[in-house]
Amino acid sequence: MFNKLKAKLSGFKEKIGTKIDEKAVAVESVETVSDSQSIPVTDNSGQEAVEDIITVPEDSSIPEKIPNTIADKKIGFAQKAKALVFEREFILDEDDLEEPLWELEMALLESDIALSVSEAIVESVKNQLVGTRRRIGSNTGNIVEDALKKAIYDVMSANVFDLDEYVQNAKKPVHIVFVGINGTGKTTSIAKLAKRFKDQGLSVVVAAGDTFRAGAIDQLAIHAGKIGVKIIKHQEQGDPAAVIYDAIQHAKANRVDVVLSDTAGRMHTNINLMEQLKKVCRVSPPDLLIFVDEAVAGNDAVERAAQFNDAVPINGSILTKTDADSKGGAAISIAYITNKPILFLGMGQGYDDLRKFDPQWFVDQLFAE
Repeated sequence: MFNKLKAKLSGFKEKIGTKIDEKAVAVESVETVSDSQSIPVTDNSGQEAVEDIITVPEDSSIPEKIPNTIADKKIGFAQKAKALVFEREFILDEDDLEEPLWELEMALLESDIALSVSEAIVESVKNQLVGTRRRIGSNTGNIVEDALKKAIYDVMSANVFDLDEYVQNAKKPVHIVFVGINGTGKTTSIAKLAKRFKDQGLSVVVAAGDTFRAGAIDQLAIHAGKIGVKIIKHQEQGDPAAVIYDAIQHAKANRVDVVLSDTAGRMHTNINLMEQLKKVCRVSPPDLLIFVDEAVAGNDAVERAAQFNDAVPINGSILTKTDADSKGGAAISIAYITNKPILFLGMGQGYDDLRKFDPQWFVDQLFAE
């Protein structure tokens, strides 16, 4: 996953690492050397050269063989002493980072990260690196990587919501409606969640509210049969609001915990279908409205999520096909743009291939070797 974005972030790390090395200067450590020992050095005649006695820290290792000349002796200990009492630090100004940060922003945009999100990440990295005196540890790349990780994590963790915990504690039945365009894995995501809730000991019924697409009802019925949950369905071209209403009534009568309602795929610009969706929400108000789209759709998925959120406010998103996403832009952007959380990532075709969204896990994947 995310190989293209990984490569771009790695390039930025190397460039800033080089800049840090250029700006770094040696500084005296706060640690002081005490309790030293003197080692007499002899000249070539074998006489002790008292005036050239060299002082080294007590815990320094002494070479097994004394160098032949006083000059060799002084150089060897000078190098060792420098390693002991000096390290490096640096200060970067905005001019140092202007070009690399511009390249970083372009790299983020090329990875389908929305403009406002790219700007937020770049600004965070700049604020972390510019104008602060920093000590260099063993690797300059770690400094840059930590700044990138924090910037991306902050963007992604602004909105986090635990759907499992919510469903367990909410008043039953919990009604969840799924929306999105055709072909993005909405029906499959419903089946995955149905199995997930069933595995948690909850009872589930699914409502075949997509009466518009040919075969949609049969597709959901096949999933329901494999998982072992009840499906409420009407005929094709029927009224979705009536189907979903019947599912809610069934759940109330039979003490079912969760109702998962499928709806027809639609664009936010389809006035008739959007009015149909609004009717569903009026007749059987959902506790949660979840938007489903493909991670591989990148900026298109981000734009669609924002448009759906404007038309019929969503409560969160599920991104499918994340395992095939080489960029990661949609996952980084959607929560920030919609101000609503990403709930799950689809990671394959199996019913168990649904991963609860974890910003820290996602960031770790971006920087994994």
